[in-house]
Amino acid sequence: MGKIGRNEQCPCGSGKKFKHCCLPKEQAGLVRTNPEAALKISLLSEIDAIVAVAKEKRQKIKELGVFILLATQNGDAWLLEITDSDAVQLMREGEALEIPIDEKSDTIEINWSHTYDLSGKEFELTAYSDKSRTIMTDYPVQEVNASIKRIKKRFPSEVLKQVHVTSSTEQAQSS
Repeated sequence: MGKIGRNEQCPCGSGKKFKHCCLPKEQAGLVRTNPEAALKISLLSEIDAIVAVAKEKRQKIKELGVFILLATQNGDAWLLEITDSDAVQLMREGEALEIPIDEKSDTIEINWSHTYDLSGKEFELTAYSDKSRTIMTDYPVQEVNASIKRIKKRFPSEVLKQVHVTSSTEQAQSS
């Protein structure tokens, strides 16, 4: 990522100019100068936090950038991404699962296991591996939909379109 101009929007997503938001904190040594590094740390710590909530079988929804972290009362935890409706399960019925996140110096790669659809009042998951569909009952569909709407209001559509980086492998497969 290049240098952030003082008058550009702050990369933290506050909607303020950088000079009125994180620049003073950065100059005081209170924040990391690399927004990608800060997001990695935030995402991993928030994953740990949502897994802890799911282990207690409490419901919680947390918004982080374009991600939604979801814990349910039956002990499930999910990481949802709103631009492509990707999902990965972090905990199942109170049991922690391996978190498929690969940190690189400039990106975070997540091995998404599902897509999700919130049509109607159902939380439907489709597995990438075998295209099987599962309806998750007692999931907070309205609350997740509200989170998606808030995130889409917070970020311009041009920014949301730039969330995914296409790898050279994916480019070759689509050609």
